[in-house]
Amino acid sequence: MKLLTFKNAFGQHRVAQLTSSDAVQPLAYADGRSVDDLVALISSGVSLSSLKADGPAQSLEEITLLAPIPRPVRNIFCVGKNYTNHAQEFTKSGFDAGQTAADAIPTDPIVFSKTPETVIAHGDRIWDAAGVSDALDYEAELAVIIGKGGRGISKADALHHVWGYTIINDMTARDWQKRHKQWHMGKSFDTFGPLGPVAVTADEIDGSNLDLKAWVNGELRQDANTRDLIFDIPTLIETISAGITLVPGDIIATGTPEGVGIGFNPPRFLKPGDVVTIEISGIGRLENQIGEVQA
Repeated sequence: MKLLTFKNAFGQHRVAQLTSSDAVQPLAYADGRSVDDLVALISSGVSLSSLKADGPAQSLEEITLLAPIPRPVRNIFCVGKNYTNHAQEFTKSGFDAGQTAADAIPTDPIVFSKTPETVIAHGDRIWDAAGVSDALDYEAELAVIIGKGGRGISKADALHHVWGYTIINDMTARDWQKRHKQWHMGKSFDTFGPLGPVAVTADEIDGSNLDLKAWVNGELRQDANTRDLIFDIPTLIETISAGITLVPGDIIATGTPEGVGIGFNPPRFLKPGDVVTIEISGIGRLENQIGEVQA
């Protein structure tokens, strides 16, 4: 099932199913309560088959789309250098502070976080960070949504903890990433985590075999498949949960393939007006433009 979160004409958040005909069908629980929070729905453990239509369907043009899990998100766990070719292009770029060619391919997952303030929806504008950074870069990634929480989750059991998937653009200020010799600052600017447009339940798609593409202004830059991940989804869940309790609604961004801006010589950073489009098979397209955003 494809689910989305939107804001209705009264400013209320609602959760809806995106049907096969691209109709937006608001949902209600079996007792008639409107579904207005995707994390609450996930946490409840309610069977999606028990949900029912709540009023008439609408078109996408009639709604204000939000991220499937809007702010405040509890945590976005991100994974660096998780595709071999990207790990190599990153190290060669000189932006991987202190790393050499011998360190290009990680032996264990590199995990960091993005702040909740990064999250925006499909169609929202990404801040151009004017006066703060001139090295903005895109990263197309599959995002895992945790459904069943826990600590010490084994790889064998990990997929039972996955509720579904969405798309994330792990936007990065490369100059900050390099200058501060860690990744949290340069990846946590406001609006630097476009998410969506929908969340797809795990029974609908196979997260280990999804085509992933990214375009900048219509030019194909990234083209890969999630089967090329160095550390697969079960490994990531086992690693993160070893000492950190995962909770329903947590997001794990699994890493990006080669083709990001720093992979070019010279680097091809984003500028105001640029449009980044990311597509993952079975989920859809996430598209955002770079531009001025009010604080």
